[in-house]
Amino acid sequence: MGLYPQEGMPIPMPLSKSLRLAAATAAVASLALAGCSSTGSTQEEADGLTLADVQDAGELVVGTEGTYSPFSFHEDGTGELTGYDVDVITAVAEELGVDVRFEETQWDAIFAGLDAGRWDVIANQVSINPEREERYLFSTPYTYSPGVLIVPTGSEIQSFDDLEGATSAQSLTSNWAEVATEAGATVEGVEGFAQAVELLRTGRVDATINDRLTFLDYEQAQGGGDLGIEIVAETDDVSESAVTLRQGSEDLQAAIDEALATLAADGTLAEISERYFGEDVSVPRG
Repeated sequence: MGLYPQEGMPIPMPLSKSLRLAAATAAVASLALAGCSSTGSTQEEADGLTLADVQDAGELVVGTEGTYSPFSFHEDGTGELTGYDVDVITAVAEELGVDVRFEETQWDAIFAGLDAGRWDVIANQVSINPEREERYLFSTPYTYSPGVLIVPTGSEIQSFDDLEGATSAQSLTSNWAEVATEAGATVEGVEGFAQAVELLRTGRVDATINDRLTFLDYEQAQGGGDLGIEIVAETDDVSESAVTLRQGSEDLQAAIDEALATLAADGTLAEISERYFGEDVSVPRG
């Protein structure tokens, strides 16, 4: 994640709105990801793995939630495990010449399970941040997603600077509310993105800020067509998600990177991405 403001630096003058917005966006990336991470472990940690270890076992064991649509979930709650991350790591395992076995767990236990060797890797939209990079290895990212400003189609709001004095619908448990506030908007609390969209459509709020993947997932679920809302701006800071491995697994990391490069070159990653999101989120935009 790109922007991480240094602490303890003197500020000679008030920050401009654009700089305050960049700092707030960085805080979203840093706090939200650090807050979700369970990187501490008091139990003995398992050794790293090589590609030969995985090939000898005949399978790649993957930790994932199984309740995190559209990334890792069961169709209708009881069907087979599916999702963007599930399909990506399954394709990676095929490139490695092994089967894939998924172990489902809660998010709060997913890193501890990796540490203990209960699974070889995590595939669950784990975003790369400095805290995690101190403890884990990451593959080449297979998801890139900025924050986006969403408004009713035809709105006069066309940038984050235009949010001054506007009302933005935000979940109060999400740090996107802080981004909206720092941009000068008044926050209207909502329970989720669907409610935010409903308020936008009925003219009760002027905007909402969220992750681009959230917008794309909603767009896909609605079957396309004119939703009456549009993205007008993106944050400079981009979330990058990747396969997560234990330290000492550099050989396996290199093999997974090679597999991802092959899947990118032959169009597999783009096909999987477009199936879930309607566009290729496996590469940076622009």
